[in-house]
Amino acid sequence: MTDDTTGDTTGDLTGDITDLSDLSDLVAFHDPIRRRLVDHLTGHGPSTVTSLARALDLRVGSVSHHLRTLERAGFVEPAPELATDGRTSWWRLVDRTWHWSPEDFDQPADRHRARAAQRLAARHQGQVLNAWAARQGEHDVEWRRAAFSTEVTTRATAPELAALLERLDATVQEWLGTITRDDGQQREPVTFFGYGLPVCVDAPGASRVG
Repeated sequence: MTDDTTGDTTGDLTGDITDLSDLSDLVAFHDPIRRRLVDHLTGHGPSTVTSLARALDLRVGSVSHHLRTLERAGFVEPAPELATDGRTSWWRLVDRTWHWSPEDFDQPADRHRARAAQRLAARHQGQVLNAWAARQGEHDVEWRRAAFSTEVTTRATAPELAALLERLDATVQEWLGTITRDDGQQREPVTFFGYGLPVCVDAPGASRVG
C-alpha cells in the first residue's frame, strides 16, 4: 500500500496508481491509530482483532472501530476464510496505490484538512526514523549496512521535481518485482520514503512555498 503525498511515499508500492480524491478516505488513513494498524498489517500480514489489540496495546473495541473505518475507505477488508471458528475476526490490507496532494481539493477548508493529513504523514515518518536511530544497534551488521538515507540539493523546475517522483515510483515498482516472497527466505518489514520539496537555502532546513 502506498500513499504518494506530493513526494512522500509509504507502504508497499504495488498495483495501479490512482488519484485519491475523497477527503474522508485521506483523513481515515492518516489518523495515527489507523496508520499504526495499517503498518502492522503491512509488516505482519493478516491478523485478528485480538492480535492487533495486543500488539498495539489498544482495546479490542477500539481496534474493531478503526478497522471498520479503514474498510469503508477501502484500505482493509475482512478475511473470513482465515478464521478457524465463528468468534475470530481476521483482517488484511487491500492492495492499492494512490497519489494525492492538498492542491487536489478545491475548497479552502478541504485543503486545510488535507495539509493537516500531510503533517501527520510527516510526523509518522519522523517517528519511524527516530525509532530506527534508537534501535538500530539491535539489528545485525547486514541490516545496519543495508539501511540508508539519501539527500541531494540542486536547482530544478516544478515539472522536473514532479518527474523525479515518477522515476522513483517506476524504480520501486521494478524493485518489488524482483522480490520472490515464497522462496523460503526470512524477510523483515522494511520501509522507504523520501521528500522532494523547495527549500530556502538562506535558512537551512526551512521550506519555502511559492
